[in-house]
Amino acid sequence: MKAVRKSTRRASSFAMLAGVLAAGLVLGVAELAGSFFSTRSAPLIALGSTFIDFTPSWLKDFAIDTFGTNDKLALFIGMAVTIVILAAILGYLAWRRWILGVAGVLFMGAVMVAAVVSRAGASALDAVPSVIGTLAGLAALRWMIVKLHAAVPAAAQADDDGVYSADEPSPERAKTGASRRAFFAAAGVTAVVAGATAAGGAVISAARSTVNAARRQLSFPDPVDTAKPVPEGVDVALEGVDPWLTPNPDFYRIDTALQVPTIDVDTWELRIHGMVEEEIRMNFQDLLDSELIERHITLTCVSNPIGGDLVGNAKWLGYPIRKLLERARPTEGADMVLSTSTDGFSASTPLPVLQDERDAIFAIAMNDEPLPLEHGYPVRMVVPGLYGYVSATKWVVDLEVTRFADATAYWTDRGWSEKGPIKTQSRVEVPKPFAKVAAGTYRAGGTAWAQNRGIDKVEVQIDDGPWEEATLAIEYTVDTWRQWTHEVQLEPGSHRIRSRAYDPDGVQVEERTDTVPNGASGWHSVQFSAE
Repeated sequence: MKAVRKSTRRASSFAMLAGVLAAGLVLGVAELAGSFFSTRSAPLIALGSTFIDFTPSWLKDFAIDTFGTNDKLALFIGMAVTIVILAAILGYLAWRRWILGVAGVLFMGAVMVAAVVSRAGASALDAVPSVIGTLAGLAALRWMIVKLHAAVPAAAQADDDGVYSADEPSPERAKTGASRRAFFAAAGVTAVVAGATAAGGAVISAARSTVNAARRQLSFPDPVDTAKPVPEGVDVALEGVDPWLTPNPDFYRIDTALQVPTIDVDTWELRIHGMVEEEIRMNFQDLLDSELIERHITLTCVSNPIGGDLVGNAKWLGYPIRKLLERARPTEGADMVLSTSTDGFSASTPLPVLQDERDAIFAIAMNDEPLPLEHGYPVRMVVPGLYGYVSATKWVVDLEVTRFADATAYWTDRGWSEKGPIKTQSRVEVPKPFAKVAAGTYRAGGTAWAQNRGIDKVEVQIDDGPWEEATLAIEYTVDTWRQWTHEVQLEPGSHRIRSRAYDPDGVQVEERTDTVPNGASGWHSVQFSAE
């Protein structure tokens, strides 16, 4: 009996291994087949995107707060662990009752298909790779399970009641069947094929994609209205304070795209429709032939916590959105523009904001180079004074002029506010939390922002002492952030430093609130020590 129990445990482990390998084959074959279809057919991306869509807001906020810009990596790791666990369970069920394994694999295949066809712009044809992958995985699982039954002693295959399934090999066949080597051969072949197909899909997709190469070769005409020169005094040059101009690789990225869209500029088109007198369609060349402007604008994510780093400042080249709206001529009663990305994300921007004199643009370049793929190439929206979730649509392809009463957007459907004006904020960057600094005269520093209003003053407080006015760097425009520094006298021991900013309407809100539903508020404080 001990030998039987040992053999049963070993067989169970082998069966779970078979399930994991079969799942790998499902995804590998689907990815390979998907390389001959549209990018929307990729099952992993579709599953991840569907998971994001159905994830409650509190869990998304937790992921962003915990992992920041690594939230997508955390999601993929979680998906991988989940798939492995479920696949192992299916492998075990298939060994005990083949019909249960079949039902489980088909159910998972149906979930993949549903995730794929529910993506924006997907068609029924995009489900074909998932179907092919599911059938390949089912065949491989059957092959390995048959070999496993043949390699395991008969007594180890019986149910708790000692009964054998009609569709499973008999004890007699088990005694005379192939050895364990046959199972491992089947498992090895499945693993190799799974890896080869996944790699093949990646290679084919990479070979077919010329988007990034085309992006690097783009050249832009000179803007009709260039950004004014940046004076030397905008940067306080204090180590530890982020540079005034954020380099593209360091610019924060928060969006819902698990796979960065790759769009051919030759096929890109922007449509403006809805409550307008004239529907407009514009291609990329039309945009290049327009009167482009250049502006420095600071962007902020609504998920940025007090003192957070989900904010950045860049120089953008683009076409004013208000000019395109002037051509479309919105009709009476319209109060919102619903912008949509090629991946289905949508944002609801107040129409008056896009029509006033602020420099809201369709951006095509960032810091003197074509938009990076992950930042919206070939075209994205940049709107000063609004959080990105209601304004900064990347990979934008559609603008519908409508009303807040008639349409909702991705994040407003999930409990966030409709209009999202940026709140006045300041943060302490020097010293860092829990830093140890030298006692005596110490130079603290940080950044403040209030896009479309501007920063008039920043004050700093050490422990419970008086608020003292900090020295502000030169203001470039009201649409960019502003750095500050302040010299303080520190006694040895533990200290707290706080900052607060003033815009033309007064001091920033002291009460601390969460990022939901319209951005965090509160004075930033940092604990540190002097010695």
